[in-house]
Formats: sequence, structure tokens, C-alpha cells
Amino acid sequence: MTRTPADIVFDGTQFGVIEIHKLHNWLKVPYHPAFATKTATPMNIIDILKAWPLYVLPHHFISRLVFRLTRVQCPRLVPDAIRLFSKVFKVNLEEAVNPDPASYTTFNQFFTRPLKPELRPWAMAETALASPVDGRVSQLGKIEQGRIFQAKGHDYTVLELLGGDEARAAAFAGGQFATIYLSPRDYHRIHMPLAGTLTEQVYVPGRLFSVAGHTVRTVPRLFARNERVVAMFDTAFGKMAMVLVGAINVAAIETVWDGLVTPPQGWAVKRQVFADVQLAKGDEMGRFNMGSTVILLLENPHVAWAQGVSADAPVQLGQALADLQA
Repeated sequence: MTRTPADIVFDGTQFGVIEIHKLHNWLKVPYHPAFATKTATPMNIIDILKAWPLYVLPHHFISRLVFRLTRVQCPRLVPDAIRLFSKVFKVNLEEAVNPDPASYTTFNQFFTRPLKPELRPWAMAETALASPVDGRVSQLGKIEQGRIFQAKGHDYTVLELLGGDEARAAAFAGGQFATIYLSPRDYHRIHMPLAGTLTEQVYVPGRLFSVAGHTVRTVPRLFARNERVVAMFDTAFGKMAMVLVGAINVAAIETVWDGLVTPPQGWAVKRQVFADVQLAKGDEMGRFNMGSTVILLLENPHVAWAQGVSADAPVQLGQALADLQA
């Protein structure tokens, strides 16, 4: 094992432990194969310690419990819960069509609340790729040899992200991607960044790790391991995939053409074809409960990302992410 005094280094997989080395001090914790990497990768010790418990938590049980709790109707408790949540996560209730917490009969109604449409104008130029959500860019750029950049030292393949079908993945081998994280405070409906015709929907089972920054930086192949729903579209600029990635506490993923996709949890990849689903730019295509991540894959390699749209940049629904060329 290579030991670098100034760094935190993961390795030691053949010894059944992970050895964390920083300034010549060693901390040994139980080995988990998910931390195995081919090369030593600098990581932040705080991120590691925050991510570690997620390996043993019952992800789906917790998320299904949240699913039930957020649908409880209780006029006395729901408005107070909404006010507390809004204060903690700094939710701007004035952006909602119904800003009054008492107008929601369940917490889920509040969480999937519509926004006043005039507050999110759309980049309607024909070649504009619009943001499908409110959120923050995790990463974006070129898909290199079929691999997508997750964070320093981590990537994953288009093939595994899209459910293991080589023909489905092949179109994006030299394309572009954008990963956008939705925090709990954000609007959680997902809209079309381009006009498109749905060609297939693919449910891919998996874990429900958090998709917050500390797990993105520490959990290998995070987005290819979590439960997800893939929506494949034909557009005027080539094929587009919208990958709705689940996470712990994300109690449901829905699409407008299929309704509630998960729960219940599936155990196998499931492909479905829906006839005559054509959506215009800006149309709602799905929604999350709680925070999660949307990954856009574009077959078109000719993408000029807009100024200011880069890793860690906040984005709003409808704003121009990039200019496309057919």
C-alpha cells in the first residue's frame, strides 16, 4: 500500500481493513467492499465518517416509512411541520402557488407543491437546453469512453446507469451529461429540458444512499448503485436520457405517463414502452418526494455550456444550461 503522509488514502482491501493515513496516524475501521478502489484516492475524513453509517442503514425501510408519514392527514400537525421544515431548510413559501401551510392536507402535498409559473421563465430558443429542475450542478461535461465523472477519483459507466443494455448505452458513448442535485428546500417537480418523444421507461433497482455531497465524494459508483427510473427520449438534437435517481427518504418517484413507479421496490430491471407520449419543452415529466438527483444524458456531442453553468453552480428551472447544435 502506498502511504502518503499528507493525504487520507484508501487501500488495504486485501487485509480486510481500510487504513486511513493522515500525517502518519492510522485509523482502522471495518472493511466494506464498496470502498475498494484500484488506486489510492484522496478523501476527506469528515465525508468518510458521515458516509460510513449509510452502508448499514435499512434504506428502503426508512424510505417507505417516510412515504407513509408524509401522506398522513392531520390538520393540527401538518401545517406546523411545514413551517418547521421551511424554517430549517429555508424554503421560500412565497414562490408556491399556495404559500399558506394550512392549505396542504399532507406534507407530501407541500413537498410536491407547484410554483408560480411567472417565477421560472423558460429559455425557449430552439437550440437552448433548459434546466429541468431547481437545484445545484454536481458535475457536467463530456462522457469519456462511456464513463461519467462523479467526483474526484470516482466515475461510473453509462451502461450500468441505464440498466445494463448495451444498445441503449451506445448512443451516449461520446455525448455529454449534466448531474443536478435537488436539496430538500428545492421544487421537486421535474420538467422537460427539450421537446421529446418517449421511447421507453426503465426501472433499475438498487440501494438508496444519500446523494448529498459527502456521499457523492466518497461512495464509488453512487448513481449507478441507487434505485432509479430512466426515461429515454428522441429529440430534434438526438437521443436524450433523463435519469431520476432515488435516495434515502426519497419515498417515491413518479412519471406523468406511468404514475407512481416506486415504491414498491423492484428486484429486477423493468422496461416499459408507452404509446404516443410526446412532451413539449417545459412540460412536467415527473416528480420526487424529498431531495434527490436528475442526470441528463445527451447523444449530441455539440454542447456549449452556458457561462456560469459549472460544477457546484445553482440553477433554476427553465434557465438555459447550454446551447445545442443539431
